[in-house]
Parts: sequence; structure tokens; C-alpha cells
Amino acid sequence: MNENQNPAAIEMRDVSVGAMRDTSFTVVEDVNWTVASGEFWVIAGQQQSGKSDFLKMTAGLMAPVKGSYKLFGNETRTFGEAELPERLRLGFVFEGGQLFNRLTLGENVALPLQYRHNLTAAAAAQEVESLLDLMELAPLADVTPANVAADWLQRAALARALVLKPEVLLLDNPFSGLGARHLQWSLRFLDRLWRGHEWLGGKPVTMVVTTDDLSRLAGWRDEARRFALLKDRRFTALGSWSRVEASNDPVVKELLAVPLAATM
Repeated sequence: MNENQNPAAIEMRDVSVGAMRDTSFTVVEDVNWTVASGEFWVIAGQQQSGKSDFLKMTAGLMAPVKGSYKLFGNETRTFGEAELPERLRLGFVFEGGQLFNRLTLGENVALPLQYRHNLTAAAAAQEVESLLDLMELAPLADVTPANVAADWLQRAALARALVLKPEVLLLDNPFSGLGARHLQWSLRFLDRLWRGHEWLGGKPVTMVVTTDDLSRLAGWRDEARRFALLKDRRFTALGSWSRVEASNDPVVKELLAVPLAATM
């Protein structure tokens, strides 16, 4: 899976990213990065390193402060209503889920499908029910977020991002706070999505995931994925897992360190 084999899904040239809450404050500078269709990238960084703002810009939720960012070959600065179909080829999972509290989990998952295709709840029900079953969320379909544990909220947020069957999936720190069972489920499920899940017709999903703890990614320590680091407003492509382990960067070493609690 490389740029020579597949067209670029994401292409950034000299991109700088502003903070979502204050776009005059630059959090990442001079990014040159290409993600070919079918690639899997993990972007690591300490807390407050700009990962969330970077990913939101990548999702098209805000424009770059400077530079050129093309999504599926389309310049995102000119995105408008006419480009909505292109934007919906990308799914986004917010850190913590960010579900609507007044809606049930089932209603949250159905919302993008109803909005995109102007469907009633009944018309969307069959597609939503099959997805909830797949993700073990069916027993919680009629429960509101305030009454659901954080582990399941994160899974529901993933379901909401998947309901439109995106070609590119961005996940912001999706493993934060997950218990061991949910973590292992998520690692396996995202791996299946990337490689081609039957629910998506076997078509691989291009994946970008952020994390502040590389020690939790034991199931992803192969040479197929690509890793990058956000540090001091700079985006640095590290390469495969072996390159990550060989890095002498103190931040990389810190993110690789096994937490003390895990050794006790």
C-alpha cells in the first residue's frame, strides 16, 4: 500500500493548522504529507500537541491557515455545498464520542444516514440495526449517552461515523480511557475495517488514528502501518513500527513507555 500503487486520499503541501478555538494561534506548521488510498497512519503526540486540531482540519471542519490541502484531489479551501458528497466520503470520530445527549445511541447512529438521504427513522432502522448488532450495541440502542459507560460511548461514536460507509476514517485518540476488553475489540475491529470488512463490502478503509500512548498498540506492531509524530508544531513521518522503536526522540520513547500501573 503506497503512493505509487494508489491515488492520494489526503495530500498536504506546506500546510499550517490553527487552533479550532482560535485560528490565529498556529498549532502545527509546514506539513507535507500524502496518504494514499488504503494506507493506515497513526499520529502520535503528547497531550496538547495539536493532534485534535490537526485531525479536525484534515476532516474539513476548518480550513488550513496556509498551504494546500486536497481531499480526494479537491482543494478543501473551496469546499461548499456542492462538495458535500466528497466530504461525506470521510468519517470522523471525535475524542470522547461527542454524541448528542438528547438522542438515544440508536438515534445518534442513525442521524447522518437520515440527514444525508432524507430518511425517516423507520426507513433508516434496518441499516442502523445491522450496524448496532455488528458492534454489540443493540442492547443499548434505546439508552441515552448519559446512562452509558464511556467505553460504549466511544464505540457508538465509531458506529455513527461508519453508518455512511466512508472511504477514509479519522479517529481522534479513540483508545483514551478504554478498558482492556474494549481496547482489544477496537484494535481488532479497526484492523478489519482497514483490511476490508464484510459490512463495507470488503473494501479497505483508509485510516488515520491519533494517540498519546503508543504502548497500548501491541496489536498494531507490524510493518504495514505508518507512524508520525506531532511535536513542537512539527509533523514528522517516522515510518514503520521498527523505525518507531529505533527512534532516539525522547517524546517517542515516552509515548512507547509502558505505564507503571501495567507493570504492577
